[in-house]
Amino acid sequence: MELPTQQPSTQFLTLEESAKVDTALLSLPEKFLARLTISSLRLLKHIARDYSVAIEDLTAEQIIRWFEKDAQIRREQGIEASYLKW
Repeated sequence: MELPTQQPSTQFLTLEESAKVDTALLSLPEKFLARLTISSLRLLKHIARDYSVAIEDLTAEQIIRWFEKDAQIRREQGIEASYLKW
């Protein structure tokens, strides 16, 4: 049985990045936060592209709207149609 592969656009932390975090001299909570931050950066880059703005110009409202839109797509069209696969 072949496991489904994640599309590059929805992979938020590469194996290499994860390995670098693992070898960093950080506590477990710090490693978790580092992984979350790297993943968040990747997602913010995607959201900024969707709105055609620089990341630093994104507003909280735009980010919330983007999540609402992605959730609606997931509800109406299924998880494979949405950007976030959870």
